[in-house]
Amino acid sequence: MAKKVTRSDERTSIFGLEINGPVFFTSAFLIVTSISLTLIFNERAEAYFDKIQNFVANNGGWFFVLCVNIFLIFMIYLAFSKFGNMRIGGPKAKPEFKTLSWFAMLFSAGMGIGLLFWSISEPITHFNSPPLAEGGTATAAREAMNYTFLHWGFHAWGIYALVGLALSYFAYTRGLPLTIRSVFYPFFGDKIHGTIGNVIDIFAVLATLFGLATSLGLGVKQIAAGLEHLFAIDKGLVTQVSLIAGITLIATISVVLGVDKGVKVLSEWNIRIAFILLLLVIILGPTIFIFQSFVQNTGSYFFHFLETATWTETFTGNNWQNDWTVFYWGWWIAWSPFVGMFIARISKGRTIQEFILGVLIVPSLITFFWISAFGSSAIQETLSGNNAIVDAVNEDVAIALFVFLEEYPLAFILNIIGVILIAGFFVTSSDSGSLVIDSLTSGGKIDAPVGQRIFWAVTEGAVAAVLLIGGGLQALQTASIVTGLPFAFILLFMCYSLYRGLQEDFKKMRQKKDEKQLENYEQIVSDIVKKRSGKKE
Repeated sequence: MAKKVTRSDERTSIFGLEINGPVFFTSAFLIVTSISLTLIFNERAEAYFDKIQNFVANNGGWFFVLCVNIFLIFMIYLAFSKFGNMRIGGPKAKPEFKTLSWFAMLFSAGMGIGLLFWSISEPITHFNSPPLAEGGTATAAREAMNYTFLHWGFHAWGIYALVGLALSYFAYTRGLPLTIRSVFYPFFGDKIHGTIGNVIDIFAVLATLFGLATSLGLGVKQIAAGLEHLFAIDKGLVTQVSLIAGITLIATISVVLGVDKGVKVLSEWNIRIAFILLLLVIILGPTIFIFQSFVQNTGSYFFHFLETATWTETFTGNNWQNDWTVFYWGWWIAWSPFVGMFIARISKGRTIQEFILGVLIVPSLITFFWISAFGSSAIQETLSGNNAIVDAVNEDVAIALFVFLEEYPLAFILNIIGVILIAGFFVTSSDSGSLVIDSLTSGGKIDAPVGQRIFWAVTEGAVAAVLLIGGGLQALQTASIVTGLPFAFILLFMCYSLYRGLQEDFKKMRQKKDEKQLENYEQIVSDIVKKRSGKKE
């Protein structure tokens, strides 16, 4: 067994793989252990998941709400601060990807499957059972859209922007490995290459994997529901696990091809197909109503922004947030190492202001329009007396999209496009997630050996399958919340570390600029003295 230490960050070459031993093996052990326990205690797993989720949500929900608001405020501050014109990778760095390709990749990785799963079922659920208003009313409809926008809008992308900016800045500007530990260099110094750094990266691997498993599990449930709706194929666990195996195989091929040939191409095609589906819904559906609802929903979201963003059920005594806001904040935080690192990987050369505003504004507005087109239209159908979508959501939230599309002309074609799009987002989430986890467990190596990429692609599929077997949607939600809580603390430290790093580099830039100005001034004075001396002679 050949083994040699090749870097100070403890990257090791073993069996042709290049890994950070403590991170790789510890993460793999913890993941395998959790999978095994879920399979062994299958019958009791769902009850355990329910208890764990309620405990974390009841005691830590306020903390999630506070943290997510801090992250968003910090990002907005940086965008308009003195650091805004600093460029990721240095003053001369150029963007690696065109802006449209950049948006396509970050949107596919950031929302993809989840948005397709919840864009109808969440607004309908809130409309029927809103946290504060009376269900089934116009007020309930407005409240439903406010909270759906809250869960999918600026707060989610603020988390991604924080992690993505921190990682890209320290990797490309400071020349540190593309791992979560590198962000804490201003705080811990060279200690990031030891135990402290390993612990940080292990948490990041676990959060990423279970966050990914949540999205992949939701995607598979929806594909299976679509196949049953269209072709009467049973949507049970056998079908879901088979779908995971098949799509994971495609994702593995994409991982082997890499970012440029695999992830980038699939992401761009996903956006094209999503645009086609959205355009057909607009043209074939209530066109004017969709644009009206987008304007009204967006305005209402901004008007009630502070109230909804800081609401913690203090006086209502309900547990509505446990299944919604707390779940989402835990999911996005758990998902953030993956999305953040992937965005970092594709964002070299952009200014800090361009990066933050691009990540926050464009994906959020597209998301708002998508939710308005699907969610508001579904609510309008319900208000007009058609309860088919409500019944579908009550029966199985995964079927909501396909029942909704049945009300449109060319319903079969639209549903086929929907299934293809969900599968496409599944693949891009899986392959880009594999690249991210691979980077974390290999000490920041961007292009790790193919065998490692395959291992993590297969592992992601296995975790999603086991969670579905062990507890279904409840298990997926619990995995996100439980892994998201400890990682929220890491993100708070990340804010401080990023600010400290930017401050240090800004001072150096200012000092160099002052020195250059002084040199120019001295040169000008010298030239004037020479000219005067020449005239006197």
